[in-house]
Amino acid sequence: MTDASSAPRWPGSVALVLASSTGGVGQHIRSVVRGLTAAGVSVLVCGPAATQDQFDFTGVGARFAPVEIPASPTPADARAVAALRRALAATRVDVVHAHGLRAGLVAVLARPAAPLVVTWHNAVLSGGLRGRLSRLAERIVARSARVALGASGDLVERAAALGAADARLAPVAAPTLPAPRRRRAAVRAEFGLAANRPLILSVGRLHPQKRYDILVDVAARWRNRTPAPPLVLIAGSGPAYLQLAARISAARAPVTLLGHRTDVADLLAGADLAVVTSDWEARQLFAQEALRAGVPLVATAVGGLPDLVGDGAVLVPAGDVDAIDAAVRDLLDDDSRRADLAHRGAARAATWPTEADTVAALAALYAELAPEPSTGNR
Repeated sequence: MTDASSAPRWPGSVALVLASSTGGVGQHIRSVVRGLTAAGVSVLVCGPAATQDQFDFTGVGARFAPVEIPASPTPADARAVAALRRALAATRVDVVHAHGLRAGLVAVLARPAAPLVVTWHNAVLSGGLRGRLSRLAERIVARSARVALGASGDLVERAAALGAADARLAPVAAPTLPAPRRRRAAVRAEFGLAANRPLILSVGRLHPQKRYDILVDVAARWRNRTPAPPLVLIAGSGPAYLQLAARISAARAPVTLLGHRTDVADLLAGADLAVVTSDWEARQLFAQEALRAGVPLVATAVGGLPDLVGDGAVLVPAGDVDAIDAAVRDLLDDDSRRADLAHRGAARAATWPTEADTVAALAALYAELAPEPSTGNR
């Protein structure tokens, strides 16, 4: 890992642009803002007002300009482009760094004078007209950005294949969770769990990509498991809530939807196992949090997850109910294997770049693109 203290001190100004976010991208940008401002960088965040309300970028040193970029393309995108142009005209910046395809497209259309960096956080999975439009946007963004950063190797390959002149890997470090405030017994007591009943945890946005429908279907098989069926907790909010709630009820699955939670560290302290069932992920934040916390992880072998977890988790094919079922049962039935996996997961996590490493790498990139930053941007 890079020693963050050796990063160049770049006294310039950067605009970080994001679209609507309730999870990983917003958390990542808040982490980056905190590190950059501490290193003397002037940071302007441009994004929907709701992201400022949730992530409080100004509270960690940034200035904020509202630019309403929704998660999906709409006719209002023209207003977002105009708003971003105004924000960039009002405050001179040395580098513009957009996060995600939606923010990247708006930034490209705004035609900033400063070099444009775009981080690809997600793959395009949708089909139909929306998928075709998204893939067109991918091509435009890839060919227009000075540097395309991919949160995982497959995203770097995708950007390069679409014509990016300079595509690089930029692993996104999960912000460090605070220490748990509650002991394991207290967390389990919240859910009325007997001592012998396993607790399985998954955390993420309730979105079809996460395939929580698969997790519900698998959990329904455990309803009559002896000596006690595991309880599955899913923490997160999102558009799939009603469909998942109906599926849980119909299957009588031992699954509880917790909604948005701010005590993930506590939930991990009470968990016996963590599960990720996504169709695709780059470096999913919850997978990082689980391994750092020493919680055994079962995850789908998609996107950047195999490179992320190595031998520190059990990997299964995406969408395979039988494989997920077997992997979870095997671990729940073998205390020593769970302990070994927890140890290997924590060891793997110790090799990952830290938040400081991520900030150092970005500061070095900005210094490369704007080696003589302007002085009138404070």
